[in-house]
Amino acid sequence: MKTLTCEMCGSTNMVKEDGMYMCKSCGTKYSVEEARKMMMDDNNAPISTVKVDTSDELKNLYEVARRAKDSDNNENAAKYYDMILVKDPQSWEAYFYVVYFKAMSCKIAEIWSAANSLVNCVDPVLQLVRDHVLEKNQQGLVIEELKLRFVIAAKMLSGAAKSHYDGIDAQIKDQYTQEYINNAAEGARILYVFGEGMEIYFGEKYGDAASYVWKEAIVIHNQYLPYLADKDGNKKKMTEYAERIRKYDNTYQMPQFNESSGACYVATAVYGSYDCPQVWTLRRYRDYTLAQTWYGRGFVHLYYAISPTLVRCFGETGWFKAFWKRILDRMVHRLNEEGVSDTRYLDRNW
Repeated sequence: MKTLTCEMCGSTNMVKEDGMYMCKSCGTKYSVEEARKMMMDDNNAPISTVKVDTSDELKNLYEVARRAKDSDNNENAAKYYDMILVKDPQSWEAYFYVVYFKAMSCKIAEIWSAANSLVNCVDPVLQLVRDHVLEKNQQGLVIEELKLRFVIAAKMLSGAAKSHYDGIDAQIKDQYTQEYINNAAEGARILYVFGEGMEIYFGEKYGDAASYVWKEAIVIHNQYLPYLADKDGNKKKMTEYAERIRKYDNTYQMPQFNESSGACYVATAVYGSYDCPQVWTLRRYRDYTLAQTWYGRGFVHLYYAISPTLVRCFGETGWFKAFWKRILDRMVHRLNEEGVSDTRYLDRNW
Protein backbone atom coordinates (compact mmCIF):
# COMPACT_ATOMS: atom_id res chain seq x y z
CA MET A 1 0.00 0.00 0.00
CA LYS A 2 1.16 3.52 -0.76
CA THR A 3 1.13 6.22 1.88
CA LEU A 4 -2.04 8.27 1.59
CA THR A 5 -0.88 11.51 0.00
CA CYS A 6 -2.99 14.55 -0.82
CA GLU A 7 -3.17 14.99 -4.60
CA MET A 8 -3.60 18.76 -4.27
CA CYS A 9 -0.63 19.74 -2.08
CA GLY A 10 1.39 16.53 -1.65
CA SER A 11 1.02 16.42 2.14
CA THR A 12 0.77 13.11 3.99
CA ASN A 13 -0.84 14.78 7.01
CA MET A 14 -4.23 13.13 6.50
CA VAL A 15 -6.90 12.48 9.15
CA LYS A 16 -10.28 10.77 9.06
CA GLU A 17 -13.20 12.92 10.17
CA ASP A 18 -16.93 12.21 9.78
CA GLY A 19 -16.33 9.36 7.35
CA MET A 20 -14.02 11.43 5.10
CA TYR A 21 -10.26 11.72 4.84
CA MET A 22 -9.11 15.33 5.11
CA CYS A 23 -5.73 16.87 4.37
CA LYS A 24 -4.72 18.96 7.39
CA SER A 25 -2.42 21.08 5.24
CA CYS A 26 -4.83 22.36 2.59
CA GLY A 27 -8.26 21.13 3.69
CA THR A 28 -9.04 18.92 0.68
CA LYS A 29 -11.43 16.06 1.52
CA TYR A 30 -11.58 12.54 0.04
CA SER A 31 -14.17 9.80 0.40
CA VAL A 32 -13.11 6.39 1.75
CA GLU A 33 -13.30 4.93 -1.76
CA GLU A 34 -11.17 7.74 -3.19
CA ALA A 35 -8.60 7.29 -0.41
CA ARG A 36 -8.47 3.53 -1.05
CA LYS A 37 -7.74 4.08 -4.76
CA MET A 38 -5.05 6.62 -3.91
CA MET A 39 -3.24 4.09 -1.68
CA MET A 40 -3.29 1.21 -4.18
CA ASP A 41 0.14 0.05 -5.41
CA ASP A 42 -0.09 -2.28 -8.35
CA ASN A 43 3.55 -2.46 -9.41
CA ASN A 44 3.46 1.15 -10.62
CA ALA A 45 0.29 0.55 -12.60
CA PRO A 46 -1.74 3.70 -13.27
CA ILE A 47 -3.97 4.64 -10.38
CA SER A 48 -7.54 5.58 -11.22
CA THR A 49 -8.08 9.31 -11.54
CA VAL A 50 -9.87 10.69 -8.49
CA LYS A 51 -12.32 13.55 -8.93
CA VAL A 52 -11.74 15.96 -6.08
CA ASP A 53 -14.13 18.60 -4.76
CA THR A 54 -11.91 21.61 -4.03
CA SER A 55 -14.60 23.96 -2.70
CA ASP A 56 -13.65 23.35 0.95
CA GLU A 57 -9.98 23.62 0.07
CA LEU A 58 -10.51 27.01 -1.60
CA LYS A 59 -12.55 28.21 1.33
CA ASN A 60 -9.73 27.29 3.69
CA LEU A 61 -7.09 28.88 1.47
CA TYR A 62 -9.05 32.13 1.30
CA GLU A 63 -9.38 32.13 5.07
CA VAL A 64 -5.65 31.63 5.58
CA ALA A 65 -4.72 34.14 2.87
CA ARG A 66 -7.03 36.83 4.26
CA ARG A 67 -5.72 36.27 7.75
CA ALA A 68 -2.19 36.83 6.45
CA LYS A 69 -3.37 39.88 4.49
CA ASP A 70 -5.04 41.47 7.52
CA SER A 71 -1.89 40.98 9.59
CA ASP A 72 0.36 42.35 6.80
CA ASN A 73 2.22 39.05 6.60
CA ASN A 74 3.45 39.73 3.07
CA GLU A 75 5.23 36.43 2.49
CA ASN A 76 2.38 34.17 3.58
CA ALA A 77 -0.29 36.30 1.93
CA ALA A 78 1.52 36.14 -1.43
CA LYS A 79 2.06 32.37 -1.05
CA TYR A 80 -1.56 31.49 -0.28
CA TYR A 81 -3.04 33.86 -2.85
CA ASP A 82 -0.72 32.26 -5.40
CA MET A 83 -2.19 28.85 -4.48
CA ILE A 84 -5.71 30.27 -4.83
CA LEU A 85 -4.95 31.74 -8.25
CA VAL A 86 -3.99 28.31 -9.62
CA LYS A 87 -7.36 26.90 -8.56
CA ASP A 88 -9.47 30.01 -9.13
CA PRO A 89 -7.98 31.99 -12.06
CA GLN A 90 -11.00 34.30 -12.20
CA SER A 91 -10.36 35.64 -8.71
CA TRP A 92 -9.58 39.38 -8.81
CA GLU A 93 -8.53 39.10 -5.16
CA ALA A 94 -5.90 36.43 -5.75
CA TYR A 95 -4.60 38.08 -8.94
CA PHE A 96 -4.19 41.46 -7.26
CA TYR A 97 -2.80 40.39 -3.91
CA VAL A 98 -0.15 38.08 -5.39
CA VAL A 99 1.29 41.15 -7.13
CA TYR A 100 0.60 43.55 -4.25
CA PHE A 101 2.29 41.58 -1.49
CA LYS A 102 5.31 40.74 -3.61
CA ALA A 103 5.66 44.46 -4.37
CA MET A 104 5.34 45.37 -0.70
CA SER A 105 8.21 43.00 0.11
CA CYS A 106 10.63 44.48 -2.42
CA LYS A 107 14.11 45.80 -1.68
CA ILE A 108 15.28 49.33 -2.52
CA ALA A 109 16.87 48.17 -5.76
CA GLU A 110 13.57 46.55 -6.78
CA ILE A 111 11.27 49.56 -6.27
CA TRP A 112 10.88 50.37 -9.96
CA SER A 113 10.09 46.80 -11.01
CA ALA A 114 7.70 46.35 -8.07
CA ALA A 115 5.82 49.52 -8.98
CA ASN A 116 5.79 48.51 -12.64
CA SER A 117 4.24 45.14 -11.74
CA LEU A 118 1.40 46.99 -10.01
CA VAL A 119 0.92 49.24 -13.04
CA ASN A 120 0.70 46.17 -15.27
CA CYS A 121 -1.88 44.44 -13.07
CA VAL A 122 -4.37 47.34 -13.15
CA ASP A 123 -6.13 46.33 -16.39
CA PRO A 124 -6.53 42.58 -15.72
CA VAL A 125 -7.67 43.17 -12.13
CA LEU A 126 -10.30 45.77 -13.10
CA GLN A 127 -11.48 43.53 -15.93
CA LEU A 128 -11.93 40.64 -13.50
CA VAL A 129 -13.90 42.87 -11.15
CA ARG A 130 -16.12 44.12 -13.98
CA ASP A 131 -16.80 40.66 -15.35
CA HIS A 132 -17.07 38.57 -12.18
CA VAL A 133 -18.16 40.85 -9.33
CA LEU A 134 -21.63 41.68 -10.57
CA GLU A 135 -23.51 42.51 -7.37
CA LYS A 136 -23.55 46.31 -7.15
CA ASN A 137 -22.77 46.78 -3.45
CA GLN A 138 -20.07 44.11 -3.48
CA GLN A 139 -18.44 45.67 -6.55
CA GLY A 140 -18.35 49.04 -4.80
CA LEU A 141 -16.62 47.51 -1.78
CA VAL A 142 -14.04 45.84 -4.02
CA ILE A 143 -13.29 49.13 -5.80
CA GLU A 144 -12.86 50.87 -2.44
CA GLU A 145 -10.47 48.15 -1.29
CA LEU A 146 -8.42 48.35 -4.47
CA LYS A 147 -8.33 52.15 -4.30
CA LEU A 148 -6.89 52.14 -0.79
CA ARG A 149 -4.40 49.34 -1.49
CA PHE A 150 -3.06 51.00 -4.65
CA VAL A 151 -2.60 54.28 -2.76
CA ILE A 152 -0.81 52.52 0.10
CA ALA A 153 1.53 50.79 -2.34
CA ALA A 154 2.26 53.95 -4.34
CA LYS A 155 3.01 55.96 -1.19
CA MET A 156 5.13 53.21 0.32
CA LEU A 157 7.26 52.72 -2.79
CA SER A 158 7.73 56.41 -3.62
CA GLY A 159 8.32 57.22 0.05
CA ALA A 160 10.95 54.50 0.35
CA ALA A 161 12.66 55.86 -2.76
CA LYS A 162 12.73 59.39 -1.30
CA SER A 163 13.94 58.23 2.11
CA HIS A 164 16.75 56.24 0.50
CA TYR A 165 17.73 59.18 -1.71
CA ASP A 166 17.74 61.63 1.22
CA GLY A 167 20.09 59.33 3.09
CA ILE A 168 22.75 59.22 0.39
CA ASP A 169 25.99 61.05 1.08
CA ALA A 170 25.90 64.57 -0.37
CA GLN A 171 29.17 63.99 -2.22
CA ILE A 172 27.70 61.23 -4.41
CA LYS A 173 24.01 62.08 -4.26
CA ASP A 174 23.87 63.46 -7.80
CA GLN A 175 24.74 60.02 -9.14
CA TYR A 176 21.46 58.64 -7.76
CA THR A 177 19.08 61.44 -8.70
CA GLN A 178 17.83 59.79 -11.89
CA GLU A 179 17.27 56.52 -10.06
CA TYR A 180 15.14 58.38 -7.50
CA ILE A 181 13.16 60.11 -10.26
CA ASN A 182 12.49 56.79 -12.00
CA ASN A 183 11.30 55.09 -8.81
CA ALA A 184 9.13 57.98 -7.64
CA ALA A 185 7.62 58.49 -11.10
CA GLU A 186 6.64 54.84 -11.32
CA GLY A 187 4.96 55.18 -7.92
CA ALA A 188 2.87 58.08 -9.21
CA ARG A 189 2.11 56.20 -12.43
CA ILE A 190 0.45 53.41 -10.44
CA LEU A 191 -2.25 55.87 -9.42
CA TYR A 192 -2.54 57.73 -12.71
CA VAL A 193 -3.08 54.39 -14.50
CA PHE A 194 -5.51 53.06 -11.89
CA GLY A 195 -7.70 56.16 -12.20
CA GLU A 196 -7.67 55.87 -15.98
CA GLY A 197 -8.58 52.19 -15.73
CA MET A 198 -11.56 53.07 -13.58
CA GLU A 199 -12.95 55.26 -16.35
CA ILE A 200 -12.17 52.69 -19.05
CA TYR A 201 -13.94 49.79 -17.33
CA PHE A 202 -16.66 51.58 -15.34
CA GLY A 203 -17.13 54.97 -17.00
CA GLU A 204 -17.94 57.61 -14.41
CA LYS A 205 -19.57 55.11 -12.03
CA TYR A 206 -16.65 55.27 -9.60
CA GLY A 207 -15.50 58.79 -10.36
CA ASP A 208 -14.90 59.54 -6.69
CA ALA A 209 -12.37 56.70 -6.51
CA ALA A 210 -10.64 57.85 -9.70
CA SER A 211 -10.38 61.44 -8.47
CA TYR A 212 -9.08 60.27 -5.08
CA VAL A 213 -6.16 58.32 -6.55
CA TRP A 214 -5.33 61.13 -9.01
CA LYS A 215 -5.10 63.58 -6.12
CA GLU A 216 -2.60 61.28 -4.41
CA ALA A 217 -0.69 60.84 -7.67
CA ILE A 218 -0.31 64.63 -8.00
CA VAL A 219 1.05 64.84 -4.44
CA ILE A 220 3.70 62.20 -5.23
CA HIS A 221 4.46 63.83 -8.59
CA ASN A 222 4.94 67.20 -6.90
CA GLN A 223 7.56 65.72 -4.56
CA TYR A 224 9.96 64.80 -7.37
CA LEU A 225 9.02 67.69 -9.69
CA PRO A 226 12.06 69.82 -8.65
CA TYR A 227 14.48 67.14 -9.84
CA LEU A 228 13.01 66.92 -13.35
CA ALA A 229 14.61 68.56 -16.37
CA ASP A 230 11.24 69.07 -18.08
CA LYS A 231 9.40 70.86 -15.32
CA ASP A 232 6.99 72.61 -17.69
CA GLY A 233 5.91 69.35 -19.32
CA ASN A 234 5.32 67.72 -15.97
CA LYS A 235 3.42 70.73 -14.66
CA LYS A 236 1.18 70.49 -17.72
CA LYS A 237 0.52 66.80 -17.02
CA MET A 238 -0.37 67.52 -13.38
CA THR A 239 -2.66 70.36 -14.45
CA GLU A 240 -4.43 68.10 -16.95
CA TYR A 241 -5.13 65.54 -14.23
CA ALA A 242 -6.34 68.32 -11.92
CA GLU A 243 -8.92 69.20 -14.59
CA ARG A 244 -10.02 65.56 -14.75
CA ILE A 245 -10.38 65.52 -10.97
CA ARG A 246 -12.66 68.56 -11.13
CA LYS A 247 -15.18 66.54 -13.16
CA TYR A 248 -15.91 64.71 -9.91
CA ASP A 249 -14.81 67.28 -7.32
CA ASN A 250 -15.27 70.87 -8.50
CA THR A 251 -13.79 72.20 -5.24
CA TYR A 252 -10.39 70.62 -5.84
CA GLN A 253 -7.39 72.94 -5.68
CA MET A 254 -4.13 71.54 -6.99
CA PRO A 255 -1.18 72.05 -4.60
CA GLN A 256 1.29 74.76 -5.52
CA PHE A 257 4.08 73.47 -7.71
CA ASN A 258 7.12 72.43 -5.68
CA GLU A 259 10.07 74.25 -7.21
CA SER A 260 12.67 73.46 -4.55
CA SER A 261 14.91 70.45 -4.96
CA GLY A 262 15.30 70.10 -1.25
CA ALA A 263 18.39 72.25 -1.40
CA CYS A 264 18.43 73.58 2.16
CA TYR A 265 21.87 72.02 2.15
CA VAL A 266 23.45 72.93 5.48
CA ALA A 267 20.28 72.40 7.53
CA THR A 268 19.62 69.07 5.79
CA ALA A 269 23.20 67.95 6.50
CA VAL A 270 22.89 68.98 10.17
CA TYR A 271 19.47 67.46 10.87
CA GLY A 272 19.75 64.50 8.52
CA SER A 273 16.60 65.17 6.50
CA TYR A 274 14.94 67.83 4.38
CA ASP A 275 11.63 66.85 5.99
CA CYS A 276 11.89 67.37 9.74
CA PRO A 277 10.46 70.04 12.10
CA GLN A 278 13.64 72.15 12.25
CA VAL A 279 14.05 72.30 8.47
CA TRP A 280 10.31 72.95 7.97
CA THR A 281 10.72 75.98 10.24
CA LEU A 282 13.72 77.28 8.29
CA ARG A 283 12.02 76.72 4.94
CA ARG A 284 8.99 78.71 6.07
CA TYR A 285 11.27 81.55 7.20
CA ARG A 286 13.03 81.47 3.84
CA ASP A 287 9.78 81.54 1.81
CA TYR A 288 7.69 83.96 3.88
CA THR A 289 10.33 86.32 5.28
CA LEU A 290 13.59 86.31 3.34
CA ALA A 291 11.88 85.92 -0.02
CA GLN A 292 9.76 89.02 0.56
CA THR A 293 12.66 91.47 0.07
CA TRP A 294 15.23 91.85 -2.68
CA TYR A 295 18.13 91.56 -0.25
CA GLY A 296 16.57 88.52 1.38
CA ARG A 297 16.24 86.83 -2.00
CA GLY A 298 19.82 87.82 -2.76
CA PHE A 299 20.98 86.14 0.43
CA VAL A 300 19.06 82.96 -0.43
CA HIS A 301 20.57 82.80 -3.92
CA LEU A 302 24.06 83.38 -2.50
CA TYR A 303 23.46 80.64 0.09
CA TYR A 304 22.42 78.18 -2.63
CA ALA A 305 25.50 79.08 -4.65
CA ILE A 306 27.93 78.44 -1.79
CA SER A 307 26.36 75.82 0.49
CA PRO A 308 26.46 72.80 -1.87
CA THR A 309 30.25 73.06 -2.02
CA LEU A 310 30.50 73.41 1.77
CA VAL A 311 28.32 70.36 2.34
CA ARG A 312 30.12 68.35 -0.31
CA CYS A 313 33.48 69.06 1.33
CA PHE A 314 32.60 69.10 5.04
CA GLY A 315 29.01 67.86 5.41
CA GLU A 316 29.94 64.52 6.94
CA THR A 317 32.48 65.87 9.42
CA GLY A 318 31.60 66.09 13.09
CA TRP A 319 32.96 69.61 13.63
CA PHE A 320 30.90 71.00 10.71
CA LYS A 321 27.64 69.53 12.00
CA ALA A 322 28.33 70.55 15.62
CA PHE A 323 29.25 74.12 14.63
CA TRP A 324 26.16 74.69 12.50
CA LYS A 325 23.80 72.79 14.81
CA ARG A 326 24.44 75.26 17.64
CA ILE A 327 23.66 78.17 15.34
CA LEU A 328 20.63 76.59 13.70
CA ASP A 329 19.16 75.29 16.98
CA ARG A 330 19.15 78.82 18.40
CA MET A 331 17.67 80.22 15.21
CA VAL A 332 14.93 77.59 15.02
CA HIS A 333 14.06 78.11 18.69
CA ARG A 334 13.75 81.86 18.16
CA LEU A 335 11.62 81.47 15.03
CA ASN A 336 9.30 79.01 16.78
CA GLU A 337 8.87 81.46 19.65
CA GLU A 338 8.02 84.16 17.10
CA GLY A 339 5.27 81.98 15.68
CA VAL A 340 6.93 80.25 12.73
CA SER A 341 5.38 76.77 12.61
CA ASP A 342 7.41 73.55 12.61
CA THR A 343 4.68 71.43 11.00
CA ARG A 344 5.02 69.62 7.67
CA TYR A 345 5.64 72.07 4.84
CA LEU A 346 5.59 72.12 1.03
CA ASP A 347 7.93 74.75 -0.42
CA ARG A 348 6.40 77.90 -1.80
CA ASN A 349 7.03 78.98 -5.37
CA TRP A 350 8.68 82.43 -5.43
